Amino acid sequence: MLPQRSDFPEGFVFGAATAAYQIEGSAFGGAGPSHWDTFAATPGNIADHSSGARACEHYRLWEADLDLMRDAGFDAYRFSTSWARVMPDGRILNPEGLDFYDRLLDGMLARGLKPFLTLYHWDLPAALADRGGWANRDIAAWFADYARAVHARLGDRLASTATLNEPWCIAWLSHFLGHHAPGLCDIRAAARAMHHVLLAHGTAMQALRAEGARDLGIVLNFETAHPADDSPEAMASTARQDAIYNQWFIRALTGQGYPDAALEGIGPHLPAGWQADMATIAAPLDWLGVNYYTRKLHGHAPGLWPNDEASDGPLPKTQMGWEIRPEGLSEFLTRLARDHVGNLPVYVTENGMALEAGADIAEDATRVAFIGAHLRAARAALDQGVNLRGFFYWSLLDNYEWAFGYGPRFGLVHVDYKTMKRTPKSSWHAFRAMLG
Repeated sequence: MLPQRSDFPEGFVFGAATAAYQIEGSAFGGAGPSHWDTFAATPGNIADHSSGARACEHYRLWEADLDLMRDAGFDAYRFSTSWARVMPDGRILNPEGLDFYDRLLDGMLARGLKPFLTLYHWDLPAALADRGGWANRDIAAWFADYARAVHARLGDRLASTATLNEPWCIAWLSHFLGHHAPGLCDIRAAARAMHHVLLAHGTAMQALRAEGARDLGIVLNFETAHPADDSPEAMASTARQDAIYNQWFIRALTGQGYPDAALEGIGPHLPAGWQADMATIAAPLDWLGVNYYTRKLHGHAPGLWPNDEASDGPLPKTQMGWEIRPEGLSEFLTRLARDHVGNLPVYVTENGMALEAGADIAEDATRVAFIGAHLRAARAALDQGVNLRGFFYWSLLDNYEWAFGYGPRFGLVHVDYKTMKRTPKSSWHAFRAMLG
């Protein structure tokens, strides 16, 4: 069972989230290739050898998908624009792409849905990847130009705008660990990306403010880090991972500087003069988005920094193998308020679980229990004084789950990838009962 809407403050926003590359279909509407298209075309990168070329065909079926949002009783829809659709070469506008988002936005408003835009959810135009992508300082200006172009067309109807989704994934997961596009394992590229994503955010914030944009924020992901054992080495590894994953971005954004435990390894590879960018990076936010999914246990690994060996804990797991630990959401929300953002409005912008479809594709009682536990964790943070304004489930639809392809299913709505038929699951119906 889910809590009741009345268990949350008046005006608390409930929504669901998606991302352009994961649902739209990059082969439609004049979109240019993104670095995810090229990453997916390289053998060994994607579990099922698939790409987002077709995805959920949301580009064609968006009206029915918005109907599903409305009929579930959601207040808001968190979506992203595709940089590669808006600017196929990263610089020149594609009218067909902007027209699509224009129709999509009007469709949301016609159904009473507040549009929560994310400007970048990982689909970097391949033409910009050719020029170094996030490792190139020029990307800050490129991104600001893109942000201005989207705002000029859509800004009059947006409830809020986030610059970036999950900078840790954009930079570290993709340039140091190599799991996402562009698939690098290069500490110099990673260090530059770790800085340039934040510089791009700050530069875009300046550009958007100059255009009169309001309700601007950024979406960060957080993952609980606990030691695998009580050894000093495991404690040290945990502290390093917490600094890289959970502190690097929020500290810089709030004017607290990069954490020493991360600078120890990243610092020597940062671009010269990076310190001069920190004031731009710390531009005031109107709100912060928090994505939370799981916990990792950390032990010592011999060899090179950061000397980490990560593992999953003993609690039940999702289809992704991620440990289910709802109290981590409360812990991060209260920690952020205490240590970094004070009374700044905060939204849970992603929380959800992958669950393999059974014989009855609409039955997902395990997901309903997961959602209920995390909504109660969000309520607990409110009770502790966190200025939490909303909760978005990930995801509305089963979709293209990046390097895992089409296997994991996070959706409230089942998608048959052959026919594109949508089937609401019991979790969708549970939200409908809660919010209706």
